Amino acid sequence: MTKPTPDTLLNDLRLPQLTQHPEQYTEEDLQVWKLLFERQYKYLPKTASKAYLEGLQTIGFKADQIPDFSDVNLRLGRLTGWSVQVVHGLIEDDLFFGLLHQRRFPASTWLRKMEALDYLQEPDMFHDAFAHLPLLTNAAYTGFLEDLAGIALDYIDNPLAIDLLSRIYWFTIEFGLIREEGNLRIYGAGIISSAGETKFSLSDEPKHMDYDVRIILNTPYWKNKFQDRYFIIDSFEQLYDSIPEIRKQLEIELEVMG
Repeated sequence: MTKPTPDTLLNDLRLPQLTQHPEQYTEEDLQVWKLLFERQYKYLPKTASKAYLEGLQTIGFKADQIPDFSDVNLRLGRLTGWSVQVVHGLIEDDLFFGLLHQRRFPASTWLRKMEALDYLQEPDMFHDAFAHLPLLTNAAYTGFLEDLAGIALDYIDNPLAIDLLSRIYWFTIEFGLIREEGNLRIYGAGIISSAGETKFSLSDEPKHMDYDVRIILNTPYWKNKFQDRYFIIDSFEQLYDSIPEIRKQLEIELEVMG
């Protein structure tokens, strides 16, 4: 298929040109953002990757201010050329990977309610912004994300291939660990936005495995409970450099599975 361009994506009827309206956030929204920010951040200096912590500072997120995506886009644009694309919620695979390949990260603008702080059926703005956007300041990380999306677009009409590639995305972008100075640190957004999984993922309970493309392609994941294993990279450059291996191993797996 022809890979979507920014214009064709935005002109697609499934992706109207949405914008954030920071002035419409309520007092409860502000309280939810502040509570979640402070609750998560207290764990991060000792658990999160250096790149994430630096990105959080660079992108300018604060506990007492809901991020304005216009400001975020200016900062990201200067650093890595990425921007935030406002979406209603979960979007179809072709739009999701199409946006990532065009260096646009899809993000919601709604925040969970106070009575639903710990469980959501789909990601809200706190997850999309606080957990994902800081690492978009890292060139190797964004290069991996862009090129992984490019592979997905090449196979967008093959559900099996998309399922296998979603495992790579899940065990890296959402639930990845990184080894820094001999210590395990978190960088996956699904962990960063969960105090419980932050503690669990670094404990002795789950399996800790070195990053291996072939193994990940053959490892299903869980959406409704903590993972039973986490894969560890040594650097974001390692992640970016694994793109040719992902394409090669994907072709092998598809051939084996018929």
